Amino acid sequence: MDQQSLYERLGGYDGISSFACILLVRLQSDSQLGRFWAHRGDDGIAREKQLLIDYLCSVTGGPVYYRGRDMKLSHQGMGISDSDWAIFLEHAGAAMKSLGLAKQECDEIVAFVLSLKKDIVDA
Repeated sequence: MDQQSLYERLGGYDGISSFACILLVRLQSDSQLGRFWAHRGDDGIAREKQLLIDYLCSVTGGPVYYRGRDMKLSHQGMGISDSDWAIFLEHAGAAMKSLGLAKQECDEIVAFVLSLKKDIVDA
């Protein structure tokens, strides 16, 4: 019996899209992190959301091709601090919890996200 990919265990495209939508609403409305979206138009935010969904689908083993830039280039010069990172992690955890994701899937997501810190947080 083949083990399902993380993509499949997260509910496929729809499950990942739900997670991304919940997460982005939380991040945009956060008093500290909202600054990253403060002067963005609706079209730019919609494009960013689609890129996030595509990225998450791709890295979790789904059949989606991610057309965006790598994480380092995408976040370069944004001034993301350790404090911003910690708040992001809290919101990501809350989004996973709101969807009722199982511990194994949450642990896999957290491990992957933590591996990206060096590319996202400004040193």
